[in-house]
Amino acid sequence: MTRIVAVHGVLPPHRYPQAEITRMVAAACRLPRGDQAVLEHVHASAEVTGRHLVLPLEDYARLDGFGARNDAFIRAASELGRDAVQGALDRAELKASEIDLVVSTSVTGIAAPSLEARLAESLGLRPDVKRVPVFGLGCVAGAAGLARLHDYLVGHPDEVALLLSVELCSLTLQRADASMQNLVAGALFGDGAGAALAVGSARAGAPTTAEGPEILATRSHLFPGTRDLLGWTIGDTGFHIMLGSDLPDLVSGQLGPVVRDFLADHDLKSGEITAWVCHPGGPRVLDAVRDALDLPARALEPSRRSLAEVGNLSSASVLHILRDVLAADPPPPGTPGLLLAMGPGFCVELVLLRW
Repeated sequence: MTRIVAVHGVLPPHRYPQAEITRMVAAACRLPRGDQAVLEHVHASAEVTGRHLVLPLEDYARLDGFGARNDAFIRAASELGRDAVQGALDRAELKASEIDLVVSTSVTGIAAPSLEARLAESLGLRPDVKRVPVFGLGCVAGAAGLARLHDYLVGHPDEVALLLSVELCSLTLQRADASMQNLVAGALFGDGAGAALAVGSARAGAPTTAEGPEILATRSHLFPGTRDLLGWTIGDTGFHIMLGSDLPDLVSGQLGPVVRDFLADHDLKSGEITAWVCHPGGPRVLDAVRDALDLPARALEPSRRSLAEVGNLSSASVLHILRDVLAADPPPPGTPGLLLAMGPGFCVELVLLRW
């Protein structure tokens, strides 16, 4: 089986309490005084206490146009990505030259050459490393990336694979846009990066690679007729969020059968899962996941805690939460866990773990 041998998350240095970010968003979006009460309610209901941003708060007003935003993305994403990968390598006691495959993902900026190519020489990746940069999966890409590492390592059991996620969501905030979608995004999303290293079954028993969970199976699911529920439209100023208000209702009504069928295929029920690593889409989405799967409140506590402390980091969130679960109180060895995330499509990705 594939084994995850290291997970490392990093955050940019500029941290602000939610109230300060609220004031910045109000100024950036040029809200009339009467609408600021609506913004304050949206930000308070997000259940986010603070976030790390890639730029000092005052610098966002000086970003002019998509080009400036994307230049800032490439500079900061390269630095955070390098730190995330090096941290994972140090945890796993592996060298960058041992990595055979890199899957990199972001949905908050565009880089060509892609991020892992920009980092290859400074990290020490081999010239023949296989690279798969991914764009468009959004928040689901952390889970989908782990699933694709597993797919690869099943066929290459003696190899090492890396997932790198860098999401700088603050650079996508649209100035002078008072739409509810933009205000909600400005309340929820933060910046961060994560990296995970996994090895195939032939290497999984090595002394320095025996601490993380195994990946037993994965499943992808697209919900028909939901293409416009979540994603981006692209304009002259960059990414404009699409965020349907009925997304929690879809999750509440349709997620349950997908998850239960997946677990049943492995002779499991949701009550047997000892840890849930769930992408923190927002308070309403987490409530919908809990309702759909009939989970106790404590099951999603790691996700709620991550949302409160750093916000929604898009695809990097599940890597931060997985790291936290492993560091704080790992589940009993041999018990099953489930990592799940949702994203544009609208879709869900499920990764069955064994601790």
